Amino acid sequence: MNIKKKAFITGVTGQDGSYLAELLVKKGYDVVGLDRRCSERDYWRLGETRNKIKIIEGDLMEYESLRRIIETEKPDEIYNLAAQSHVGSSFKTPLTTLDMTGKSVWILLEIIRAVDQKIKIYQASTSELFGGDPGTEPQNEKTPFNPHSPYAIAKLAAFHMIKLYRESYGIFACNGILFNHESPRRGEDFVTRKITIAVARIKAGKQEVLELGNMDAKRDWGFAGDYVEVMYEMLQQDKADDYVISTGETHTVREFVEESFRVAGYEIVWEGKDEKEIGKDKKTGKVLVRINPEFFRPGEVPLLLGDNSKAKKVLGWTPKVTFKKLAKMMMEDDLEKVEKGLL
Repeated sequence: MNIKKKAFITGVTGQDGSYLAELLVKKGYDVVGLDRRCSERDYWRLGETRNKIKIIEGDLMEYESLRRIIETEKPDEIYNLAAQSHVGSSFKTPLTTLDMTGKSVWILLEIIRAVDQKIKIYQASTSELFGGDPGTEPQNEKTPFNPHSPYAIAKLAAFHMIKLYRESYGIFACNGILFNHESPRRGEDFVTRKITIAVARIKAGKQEVLELGNMDAKRDWGFAGDYVEVMYEMLQQDKADDYVISTGETHTVREFVEESFRVAGYEIVWEGKDEKEIGKDKKTGKVLVRINPEFFRPGEVPLLLGDNSKAKKVLGWTPKVTFKKLAKMMMEDDLEKVEKGLL
C-alpha cells in the first residue's frame, strides 16, 4: 500500500508555486500552501488547482506560527519558493529582502531540525549568485559566486545555510540554482512580462511605446513549468545535493523584444546607439521601443549562461520549451488578456 506524500509549498500563489502545486497534485500528493497575510487574495495562477490544495495563512518570519503549521501538517517535503524575488526592488528594500529571502530560510531549517529531521527541503536558489562576470560562463555548480545585488546576497546566505544544515545535521536539503524561468504566470514587474504586456497593448492601440533599460543584457531563459519538474526530482534522490538548472542557451533582452513583436505581427529595426537607441516598426516607421536610463540597475549583471550537465546526468532532466516557443506562449497569452480587457 502506497502512503500518500504531503508537500508544503511556500510562495504557492506565485509563478513557480502554482506550477509546482499543479505537478504535485497530479502525482497524488496532498499539497499545503503557505499564503502570507494580505488584504486581497490573489489565486489566479492556481486556477483549478486552488480547489485541490489546502492553503494556510502565515508568515515566513514568524517562527512559532510556522512551527505550529509544520508540526500540525507533518509534511514529507518542503519547497521554499517564497522570497522578495525582484532584483531591482532589492536595491530599494535591502533589509526587507535580506529578511524575507535569507533569514526565513534559517527559520525553516531550525524548525525542521527541531520538529522532524526527516523532512526534505528544496530551496529556490538563483543564477544571480554568479554575478555574470565575463569569462565565468557557462556557470555550473563549481563556478565561484559573486553576487551583484541585495537579492543575490540574501540568496547566497540562504544557499550556504542549506549546505551547512545538510552537512552538519544530515538534513535532506537541496539548492536549485535556477536560471531565469518565465511563463504567462510571471509577475508583471519582470522584464519578460513587461515586454509581452506592452507589445500586446501596443497591438491593441492602448499603448504607444515600450520603454526598457539594458537591451544587451543576456539571460538563460527557460519555462517555469519545465523547471518545477526538476525541483520535485531533486527531493526524490537518495542523496541531497545542489544543481544548476538552465537551458544552456543565452539570449539578449533585445532578442526577446524582437521575438515578442514578431509574434504580434511586427518587425523591429533598430536605430541609434546607447541611450538614444530606438526600435521602429519596419512597415510604418513608427517608434515602438525606447531606452529609459531609469531602468538600468545599480549593479548590472551582463551575462548569465548555465551548464545543466549535472542535472541531465543525475536527474535525467532536460528542458522541453525553447526560447521562441516560450516567447510565443507568453505573447499569445497577453494578447488574449488585452483583448478581453484584463490588461
